Formats: sequence, structure tokens, C-alpha cells
Amino acid sequence: MSGLQITPSAQYPFGCRIEGVNIQAGVDDQTAQHISDALNQYLVVCVSGEPYDSEQLVNWAKKIGPLEINISKAFQNAAYPQVMTLSNVLIDGKPQGLADAGQEWHTDMSYNLISGRATILHAHQVPVKDGRPLGDTAFRSMYAAYEALPSALREKLDSLEAVHDFENLWTHMLARPGSMRKPFTDAQRKEKPPVVHPVVLRHPWTGRKCIYVNRGLTTKILGMPEQESRDLLDFLFTHQEQARFEYRHQWRVGDSLMWDNCASIHLATGGYSADQPRVMIRTQILGDETRYRKENASLGARNFNTV
Repeated sequence: MSGLQITPSAQYPFGCRIEGVNIQAGVDDQTAQHISDALNQYLVVCVSGEPYDSEQLVNWAKKIGPLEINISKAFQNAAYPQVMTLSNVLIDGKPQGLADAGQEWHTDMSYNLISGRATILHAHQVPVKDGRPLGDTAFRSMYAAYEALPSALREKLDSLEAVHDFENLWTHMLARPGSMRKPFTDAQRKEKPPVVHPVVLRHPWTGRKCIYVNRGLTTKILGMPEQESRDLLDFLFTHQEQARFEYRHQWRVGDSLMWDNCASIHLATGGYSADQPRVMIRTQILGDETRYRKENASLGARNFNTV
């Protein structure tokens, strides 16, 4: 596939837009490798184009890596369960997609035993008001957040581990007014028990250090009294969410936004109403155990026994 153009963000310290990829026509291996390389360099990659379907999303996403089937089992494509619909649209009072996804700072798939590689979110409909798209997605660079810490604190964090729990984020979303989520089930809890990761992850693809805790999923730091753990996590959450580490994506219909789930956190900013449709399809690219364990040989990557 020729004519690939990568333009770094002029407004933010990371992020890029890629032009010249025709996903409907198919993405060849070389183009997929260029996109993967751009992900490692820029953390957030937007591939411009036109809307396409779940089959086409799976066909190009799996060239980046194996895909997750989300444990929520909600709003999944019948033929391609790796794809979930995110939407605020109701038909006869029934939701057509997950409406509250991402409404707290978090990292996708940090609840997995091996940290997730990336997420791809593809826009079919984008709400607009007075000519401006609504529903931006905000990101923070965890490379930059780590590097901005005092050296003594970085040294301390390098040897610490933290617990990540899918149920924690689910419970927060369930408590929001108007939530249509069902309570977290015993089967889901068994499928996704709490896991342990390094507080500072060495990125499996780049080897760079990044903060790997997030408000949505990280519940405690191991080996610390409860209050000390809580205080340190609260400090890290406030630190990592600062606007100086930001990239903010303003959506266009047809955008395919892919982001790194090892070295970034993100938030769906909302700001649109039920009569302003937002429809997107999503898939998530799993991590690589060999790469993870090579870079983080002595820390993390195990289930946490809560008993």
C-alpha cells in the first residue's frame, strides 16, 4: 500500500494522523507494520478514512496482534465477538451499544494478566454542535508522567507492584446515575480475577519506563499499609492526569483511533446528549507475554489471591 503519510500532532507532544490507508480494500502486512511502528513512536495513532464494518475492523486489527473478546459479553457483533459497539442510541427504549465506556481515567486491559497492547475505536457517527464535534477522547502519556517525577520517587516506584481489578472499574460505572450495566457476576469475577503488575512498567515494545497504575482499575500497592498505599496511589493518579501530559482527540466520522495501552491512560470526555448520536465500534489488541516478561522479569504478571 503506497502513499502512506504520517503527520505528528502540531498541538500536542504525542499523537499522529495517518493518511493514505484504505482499510475497506484491505491492509497489507507492510502497512500494518508501519502503523504498529507509529503506535510505538506516537502512542496515539489516527488512521483517516471512511466508515467500515466489523469484519473489516477485525481483518486489519489482527495484523497488529491477537484480539480480545471482552468479558462483558455485551453489544458484541454476532459474527465477530472481538468487536463491541459503543453507542448512546436507543431503539424502542433498548440501548444499541455500551453508552458509558471509558468515563473514568483508565488503561484498557490492565486487568489482564499480561498488559494489553492497544485499542482501536472506529467512528461511525460523531455528535456535533455548532459545527464542532463533541465527545473528545483525552489521553495522558505515562512516559512523560514517569519522567516528570522526582528521581528519588522514581527509584522507589521501580520496585513496587500494584493490584488491578476489572470489578473496580465496573462497580464505579454501575454506580453512575442512569447506568444500564448489570452487576458484575461471579462468572466474570472468576474469569477476570485481580492481577498484579509493576507500578513502573518497562514497555514490552520500546523498553521505556512508564507509570502503570490508573484510577479506574488499580486498587492497592503491595507491601504497604492500606493508608500509605492509598495516599501514594492518590498522588500518582493526580500526577498522571495533569494536562501537561495530554493529547486530546477530536473525532471525525471514519476515524480509526488506535492507542497504546502500556504507556497511556485515557478518558471519554462526554459532553453530548441522548439526541446527539454517537456510534463507534471497538476492538482490543492483546499483549505479548514473551515481550512483557522479558522487560519485566522480576515483577508483576500474576494473579492476586484476595483470600
